[in-house]
Amino acid sequence: MVSLSPMNTATERPRRLHSWEVSDALWERVKAVIPPRTQSWRRWGRRKKPGGGRPPVDDRAVFSGIIYILRTGCQWKAVPSRFGSGSTLHLRFQQWERAGVWRRLWRAGVAEYDELEGIVWRWQAADTSMGKAPLGGEATGPNPTDRGKKGSEAAHSHRRPWGPAFPRRQRGQRPRPKGA
Repeated sequence: MVSLSPMNTATERPRRLHSWEVSDALWERVKAVIPPRTQSWRRWGRRKKPGGGRPPVDDRAVFSGIIYILRTGCQWKAVPSRFGSGSTLHLRFQQWERAGVWRRLWRAGVAEYDELEGIVWRWQAADTSMGKAPLGGEATGPNPTDRGKKGSEAAHSHRRPWGPAFPRRQRGQRPRPKGA
């Protein structure tokens, strides 16, 4: 039997995993779904030379970093460095999305849950909640974003309403003579 929790060698008791940590058993199942990386890739119209550039980040570290981001809500650029750079994680996330990795993992998880617990596929529900704002209505006045609009301003009684002093004309157009 494969344990989902890694063993702590000092006490020989299973160590409890954080919600973002990837166990060995989970990684063995995910590894089969992740497509292999190609060595020659194109970026900015140039081809990577064999052995040139940085070595690629391990797929398990990248997968663990993506799970960390999804579980904690961390920003891509604020991810701990043990997972790799945020740019690398985001790039690989997009590549795996295009390759259908996440869809295959979702389908495998739903199929496994269906075998273990059973899903009643005929029954579905959508849940929502709507209600009135208890302090809203006429007492609050107009929407704050509409309060500064020109149409809501009242004209001063002792001045004329604002308007251009000269009629509008296009560049290069001569002004019309008076009386025309």
